[in-house]
Amino acid sequence: MKKAVTVIMCLLLVTMLTGCKSSGKDVLKKRIERMESTSSNPVSLEEIEAAIKEYNKEAEEISQKHSQVGMWYKVVGLKYLDKKMYGKAMENFQEALKYYPDNANLYYYVGNCAGYLGNSSLDFEATGSYEQMENYYALSEKAYLRALAIDDRYAYALYGIGVLYVYQLNQPEDAIPHLEKLLTIDTKNIDGMFVLANAYYLTRNYDKATEMFDKIIASTKSDKTKQQAEANKKQVLDEAYSN
Repeated sequence: MKKAVTVIMCLLLVTMLTGCKSSGKDVLKKRIERMESTSSNPVSLEEIEAAIKEYNKEAEEISQKHSQVGMWYKVVGLKYLDKKMYGKAMENFQEALKYYPDNANLYYYVGNCAGYLGNSSLDFEATGSYEQMENYYALSEKAYLRALAIDDRYAYALYGIGVLYVYQLNQPEDAIPHLEKLLTIDTKNIDGMFVLANAYYLTRNYDKATEMFDKIIASTKSDKTKQQAEANKKQVLDEAYSN
C-alpha cells in the first residue's frame, strides 16, 4: 500500500510540474515538500483520496497563479502596442503564448507586431541583405495563419494577412481568398475593401477591382474616402483600356 501511495504522489508531482517555468517548479516543489513534511503518510483508501484532493487543490492554486502571469504578459504587450513599441510588445505576446498556446488573439498580435518590425528593418551595414526583414515577414505570416487555424473567421487576422500579402510579400493572389472571406464576415469593412480592390488590380482582374471601388463609393460616408476610391477606380479603368 505504501508503494502505491508513493507512486500516486510521484505521478501527481510530475503532472503539476509539467509546463511550468523553473521558478514555478521550485515554488511548487517547496510547497509539496512542506505538505509532505507536515502530514502523515496516508494508508487507508479514505486517507489516500483525501491526500489526492489536497494535492489537486495545491495544483489548482498554482495553475491559477500561472494563468494570471500569462494574462499580465498580454496586458503589458498591449500597453507597448499602444505606444507603438512593437519589439517589446511582441516579446510580451510571445511570453503570453507560453501560457496560452491556443489563443488566436495572441498570434494575431504577434503577426501584427512582426509586420511592423519588418517594415522598419534596415540594413545599416548596407550589405544588400534583407534577411531580417524577410524573417519578420515570415513570422508575421506564420502567426496570422496560426490564428486562422484556431479561428478561421477571425476578421482581424484575415485583414492582417491580406495586408501582408498585398503590400509586404507581393503575393496579392494569396490575399484574395482571405479578404473575400473577411467581407462575408464584416461586410462594411472599408479598409478590407480597399486592400481587396488593390489585390484584384495587381492580379489584373480589372472588372472586380472596379466593382470593389464602386462598392466603397456606395458604402462610405466619408468624402475623402470616396474621392480616393474614385481616383483609384479611374486608374484601374485607364490601365484596363490601355491594354
